[in-house]
Amino acid sequence: MKVLSKLFALLLVLALAVTGCAAPPAPVADGGSSAAEAPAETSGFTVGVSNTLVGNGWREQMICAIKAEATASGVVDKVIVVNRNGGPTEQIADLEGLISQGVDAIILNPTDRDGLNAVLEAAIAQGIVVVAVDQAVTAEGAYVVTNDQVAYAQNGAEWLFEQLGGAGKVAEMRGIDGVPADTDRHNGFMAALANYPDIEVVAETFTGWDPSVGAQQTLDLITTQEIDGIWTSGIDYPAVEQFTTANLPYVPIVGADNNGFVKQLLELAGDGLVGAAVTNPPAIGAVGMSIAIDALTGNSPSLVTTLNPEVIATGDTAGLEALYAPDQQPGWSTYVNIAPYTHYNGSADVSACKGPGE
Repeated sequence: MKVLSKLFALLLVLALAVTGCAAPPAPVADGGSSAAEAPAETSGFTVGVSNTLVGNGWREQMICAIKAEATASGVVDKVIVVNRNGGPTEQIADLEGLISQGVDAIILNPTDRDGLNAVLEAAIAQGIVVVAVDQAVTAEGAYVVTNDQVAYAQNGAEWLFEQLGGAGKVAEMRGIDGVPADTDRHNGFMAALANYPDIEVVAETFTGWDPSVGAQQTLDLITTQEIDGIWTSGIDYPAVEQFTTANLPYVPIVGADNNGFVKQLLELAGDGLVGAAVTNPPAIGAVGMSIAIDALTGNSPSLVTTLNPEVIATGDTAGLEALYAPDQQPGWSTYVNIAPYTHYNGSADVSACKGPGE
C-alpha cells in the first residue's frame, strides 16, 4: 500500500508540472469567437469596379474619384475596372468575373435596383464587401451610397416651375429608362409637378445620358414646338448649345453641376440664359470607396449613405464661380471633396485618374 501511495503521489506531481507548463485556455469573446483568431486584414486589398455607361463624362469622373480615394487610402493595392456599355445581363457577367478574380470588395453603379440581387448576395456570402454608388440596390447586406435622386429632381423642377411663374410648357429630358436613378428622378419630378397644375409636360425623352443624343433631342424639341422650360437629368450644356444652333432665345434650363453648364450660366447670363445647377457629384464613387475601406478594415459604416443636393442658380454668382474650374472637362464636376469621406488632394488627384500602382 505504501508503494502504491508513493506512486500515486509521484503521478500527481508530474501532472501538476505538465499543467503548469501548458498555455492557459484562450479567452472567448462575445459571440463565441476566440481571441486567438487572426485579426482582420488592414491592407493589401483588391477592389473591383463595375460601370456600364461608357463615353459619359460623369461616369468617367466617378471612376477616377474611386481610383484617387483608393490611392490616398494606402491600404488598397489594386483597382480592377470593368467598363462597358450594357444592361443587367452584361453587368451580372461582369460582377461574376470580378468575384472569380478574388476581389475583396466590389463598387458598382447598378443597372437595376432588384435584378442584380442574386449575384450581389452571392458575393456578400463569400465575404466580399459590396457597395452600390449613385443608384440604389436592394440586395441584403449591400452598402448603398447615393445622392438623393428624388430630391435632385424635385428641387430642380420646383425651381423651374417657380421660374415660369407656375404656368407653362416644359420638357422632361430623362436618363436611361428603367435604371434606379432615372426612376427616382422621375418620381421627384412628378412630385414637384403635382403642386403646379398649370405646368404642362409637352415632351418626355430618354437621353441615355448621352450628350449627343440629348443635343439632338433638344434641337428637335425647340424647333418643332413651343417650349417654355427644360428640365434635364444632367444633359444640360449640350441642350444650351442648341439654342445658339437654332438661333432661338434661351428658356430656363435645369441641369447638374457639370462644369460646362456652370460656365454657360456664368458667361451667358447677359444673353438671357437663366438656369439652375443641381449638385450631383461624381465623387460619390470616392465616397463608396471610403465606405468599402471602412467595412474591410473592421469599422461599421452605415448601410445607407445619402448626400443632399443643392440648387445653385442664376443670380448666385459666387456659388456658380465656386463650382466652375476653367481647366476641367465640360462633363466633369469640381465638387470632389466630400467630407468626411474623401482623403485625396482635390481635383488634381481625381484628374490624374491613377489607381494604386498605376
